[in-house]
Amino acid sequence: MQKTIVIQPVTRIEGHAKVTIQLNDQGNVEDTKMSITTLRGFEEFCKGRPVEEMPRITTSICGVCPVSHHLAAAKAGDAVLGVDIPPAGKKLRELLNAFAYTEEHMLHFFFLAAPDFLIGPGAPVKDRNIFGVIRAMPDVATKVAVTRTKANKAIEMIGGRAIHPVAATPGGFSKPLTEAEIEKLKKIGKDILDLAVFTMKYTKENVFPKYLDTIKTLGVIKTGFMGTVDKDGAMDLYDGKIRLMKADGTHKEFAAGDYDKHIKEHVEPWSYMKFPYNPDMGAFSLEPNSPGGMYRTNTLARINVAEKIRTPLAQAELVEFRNAFGRPAQQTLLYHYARLIEMLYNAEYLNQLLDDPDIKSHDIRKAVTPRAARGVGSVEAPRGTLLHDYETDEKGLIKYVNLIVGTTHNNGPMNMSVKQAARSLIKDGKYDETILNMIEMTIRPYDPCLSCATHNLDGSLAVQVDIRGPKGELLDSYKN
Repeated sequence: MQKTIVIQPVTRIEGHAKVTIQLNDQGNVEDTKMSITTLRGFEEFCKGRPVEEMPRITTSICGVCPVSHHLAAAKAGDAVLGVDIPPAGKKLRELLNAFAYTEEHMLHFFFLAAPDFLIGPGAPVKDRNIFGVIRAMPDVATKVAVTRTKANKAIEMIGGRAIHPVAATPGGFSKPLTEAEIEKLKKIGKDILDLAVFTMKYTKENVFPKYLDTIKTLGVIKTGFMGTVDKDGAMDLYDGKIRLMKADGTHKEFAAGDYDKHIKEHVEPWSYMKFPYNPDMGAFSLEPNSPGGMYRTNTLARINVAEKIRTPLAQAELVEFRNAFGRPAQQTLLYHYARLIEMLYNAEYLNQLLDDPDIKSHDIRKAVTPRAARGVGSVEAPRGTLLHDYETDEKGLIKYVNLIVGTTHNNGPMNMSVKQAARSLIKDGKYDETILNMIEMTIRPYDPCLSCATHNLDGSLAVQVDIRGPKGELLDSYKN
């Protein structure tokens, strides 16, 4: 008999989502959808505001990834106002970004993802959380909590605030670092690097080998990938060209301002999140076996598209990763592995920046003049390529805003991953709590930030209400 299984809420992610699994008469999976059940139409809030206010306004989109929105908004403001910022201002932005990356990757890996691996996907729900991790590994959990607190202090020192930074502004950076602050940051940077090295080593030796079979099978789909690289093809999280790689490894690059020539945004009536895709790769499709124009962003995507990583420890890990899984690697759970490589890279890079003489400079900002123009700012947020697209009038007031965030790029692939997992795990109507959690496990690798990702398109809301009978049959439906 047909049956609908609903997983709601999806746990250990940022925001609210549900997974709906439709079984056919034989008890096998007919369809699976991941629906985003909240809306934040942030683009509309920004219209009429001065462009220089955008780096402060957009940090309120989400308290998990405010630094990424802060920097993308500042870069979009640079482009709108036609200014090349001083080198020292750029390095201060990159320093802020590197500290934010380490803090956010610590949060996701240890607080949200680790319970599935350190505790186990079949462990009781009461243990499969951060408290279970604390009980199982108290010394490690304490070290993570202390180091993450220090990273937040560093973000506050550089950006002015820990949660909603204010230092980046169109034209550069508003606050230089003092000698005393740099010395404090160096001590924090050493602690972060120590934790990154420990986490990489421990996880490779004790976690990933244990779950290798699961990594090779759960939620695996075949897509393209997108991330940012510098002129040499190296990973660059702040600036560079956007590289779009097909599933066969071939790729093309384009400037952030040309994103709308390569990315189309599809809307489905059952979700408040848009579905970006690349039409050159194929038509829009959410079928795991025929992904069409789907591509992925975030950690695994950046590891796949980059030719190399500029810091020695992370580069060595990249080589080892590729020797084991190839390029491009398609296994969804490898996002966790890639996340640890990125954490190591950022820990190395922030220490390099703190030793750079430019970081002490007070030449960090240029004057700007309002004008009518369009500008696109792009950074690699921890959750994927983040695009801020602004258009202003002659007074520098915002008249158009479009945001595409990392999680939005991954909306289609997340739906494909949960569908693949549900089809492979649920047979003949048989399932249990462990199986449902393993389906959720295919969402967590993407580290979705749903508050960032739910936006309105063309002033219309995708709302559908279905009325079903006691046997699940559709009686009536309303859609605006």
